[in-house]
Amino acid sequence: MRKLVEIYTDGACSGNPGKGGWAAVLIYKDTRRQISGAERETTNNRMELLAAIRALEALKVPCDAKLYSDSAYLCNGFNKGWIYNWIRNGWKTAAKKNVENVELWQRLYELTRTHNVEWIKVAGHSDNELNNLCDKLARQAITEMK
Repeated sequence: MRKLVEIYTDGACSGNPGKGGWAAVLIYKDTRRQISGAERETTNNRMELLAAIRALEALKVPCDAKLYSDSAYLCNGFNKGWIYNWIRNGWKTAAKKNVENVELWQRLYELTRTHNVEWIKVAGHSDNELNNLCDKLARQAITEMK
């Protein structure tokens, strides 16, 4: 039986593009782990995707994961089947344009072949304590970047 892990993620950007940060909180039973990082020149969408990637990469064994994000871009990519259409279309959009952030989407897709991920959209900047914590950690990662 797989472990069930709850994951909260968020990405932030100071300017878009600009300096960006990402963060995740992983919860398994009574254990809680926080991870975060930053990049110099990036976008908000890239940070949202990277937060999910880094969280799933942190799992040491194949898991069932409930991943909570305030990013419609991230959640819709899977829940609305965008990613499966892109794969079928050779990583092109319905408009025959290249998919943006393709290398991040490809990495996420690889990770979903290891982990069973349920993508759960939450309201951003509301009363979700762990989403707000991720937002704070992502912003903190930006300010702490050397």
